[in-house]
Amino acid sequence: MARHIYSCPLRWSDMDAFGHVNNVVFLRYLEEARIDFMFRLAPGNGSTSFQGGSVVARHEIDYVRPLVHRHEPVTVESWVKKIGAASLVIAYEIKDPEQVYVRAETVVVPFDLEAQRPRRITEEERTFLQEYVDDSASSDGRAAA
Repeated sequence: MARHIYSCPLRWSDMDAFGHVNNVVFLRYLEEARIDFMFRLAPGNGSTSFQGGSVVARHEIDYVRPLVHRHEPVTVESWVKKIGAASLVIAYEIKDPEQVYVRAETVVVPFDLEAQRPRRITEEERTFLQEYVDDSASSDGRAAA
C-alpha cells in the first residue's frame, strides 16, 4: 500500500488571531493534497481518470493539535480507505515527522459534469485507487478491528 505525500506550504494569511493556522484552512490543505493525488497523478499516460469531475460529499476532521505558522511546509499524507461503486473515502494526516496536527476523511463522488449527476467509478480509476488502499488502519491511526 502506497500513500500519497504532498508538501503543503503555510501562508501568512492561514493564521488566525491566536497565531495558529485557522481550522477552516485545513480544508484547503486537504483539497490541495486531494487534487494533487486525483488529478495530477491519476491521469498519467493520457488517462482521463477523474478529469470528468468529482464532488465532495462529506468531510470529517479531528484537530489533534494547533499548528503555528512557520516557513517549513507540513506533510499531508493521504490514502484510500474505501472504494465503493460510486464513491470513495480518502483518509489524511497533516503532520511533521514528530507530530500529527489533523486526521481527516473525505467522501468523494465521481461526477458527470455534462449530465450533472454522480457516476460510477470506472475500472481504470479503481485500478489506480487500489494502489493506495489501506484498510488496516483508520484515519485516527488505530488498527481496524
